[in-house]
Order: sequence, then C-alpha cells, then structure tokens
Amino acid sequence: MNEQDPIIEFSKVNKWYGNGYHVLRDIDLSVREGERIVICGPSGSGKSTLIRCINRLEEHQEGRIIVDGTELADDVKAVEAVRRKVGMVFQQFNLFPHLTVLENLTLSPLWVGKVPKKEAEARALVQLDRVRIAEQAHKYPLQLSGGQQQRVAIARALCLTPRIMLFDEPTSALDPEMISEVLDVMIELAGQGITMVCVTHEMGFARAVADRVLFMDEGQIVEQAAPAEFFANPRHERTKDFLAKIIGH
Repeated sequence: MNEQDPIIEFSKVNKWYGNGYHVLRDIDLSVREGERIVICGPSGSGKSTLIRCINRLEEHQEGRIIVDGTELADDVKAVEAVRRKVGMVFQQFNLFPHLTVLENLTLSPLWVGKVPKKEAEARALVQLDRVRIAEQAHKYPLQLSGGQQQRVAIARALCLTPRIMLFDEPTSALDPEMISEVLDVMIELAGQGITMVCVTHEMGFARAVADRVLFMDEGQIVEQAAPAEFFANPRHERTKDFLAKIIGH
C-alpha cells in the first residue's frame, strides 16, 4: 500500500438484503490513514451496514471494498487478514459474562493471535489502563456499569493492535450520565492517530473529533464535509431536516 492510497476504499458498492431491500446504493468512499470519520443519519439509512462491510460482517453484492490493500471478496484468508487489522466496538458490549474483564481481553490474542498468556495479560492491562479501567481487571462484566463495560469492549478491540477502529453507535445503549465517559476515551484514542470510522448521533463528539462528517439517508451518502462546514452550512434539505431534529439546528 502506498502512503497516498486510502486505507479504506468503497467503489460503487451495492448491497441488498434477501427481501430485495436495497440497503447500500452506489457507495463511493475513501478514508485516508489516520482519518476520523463520523457517519450520521436517520434509522435505517444504511450506516451500520456500511461499517459492518469494512470487516465483512456484512457482505456486499456489487462494487469493490479494499481495506489496507486487501480486497474483500469471498476469499476467507483475505477476510481474516482484514479482521486482524480492524477492531470493532458494537452498540451492545458483547462481553462474555462468565469471563473476567481480563479474560475477555486475552481470549482473542491467545486463540487467534497465538500470543503467550503472560504477554497477552500484560497487553490487556496496558489497554485497560488506556481506557482508565485497569482496577476492574478481575471483575466480571455484570459487576460493572454500562459505561465501564463499553470501555472494556474498546480495550478488547485495542488488544489486537488494529490499524482501524470501527464504532457502531457505541453510546446508544448507555444511560445519559455514562455517555461522556465513553466519548472521553474515544476522544483520547482519536488523538493517537488511529483510523476511526464511527456511527453515532453524538454531534458534540463529531465536532470535537471528526475530520469529516458523512450524512446517510436511504442507503446513500447524501452529504459529507468537515464538521465546521457540515454543521454551519448543510447543503442538502435532508441533512438540514436531520440536524434540525437532532440538535435543533
């Protein structure tokens, strides 16, 4: 991959669900290494499907998706190679309740990465410290608040030292008072040069962190701009309506 090549590239990507629903329509998107993208839009606009295509949790039917120089197709090895470079944080924390926080973090490095146990635990503690939760290492997920569980999920994704982090509405399952503790951690991560693609309705976060904000509606990228431009001068009526609803713009 040349330095100027995008780390993520969608070319004319289309996806349908089995019932004929056209969820992604001719998506063109290039993301530079280290770029921070926030994707917003109404429910059902295709946002989550788009980012789930980046690590092949969803398959596209037409067009090309290239991630860090590897094209995503039906080649299992290519998919595995991409997944090793892409960390993902979901709306639901997806932690194993019967494992401690530390065990949740070391599971993948031990089994997938074949990392020795001591090294996996040392790495896990570094990432727990990074999300300011190291003191909870030996607790079980259900002993933690939602905000703490989501920070554990972020640390778990970081344990595989990804080049790209995907966030799929990471705060939408949280109580309002816990949202800021997760966003604070994400803001710190954003300052460390990792490529981030984040689906969220947290517009304050978008203003603070994004290099580019994308607005999606009906399976299309309707508008994209730097945050200052996006919020001050939305061009498309659908974007204006959306912003009016979400922040009384």
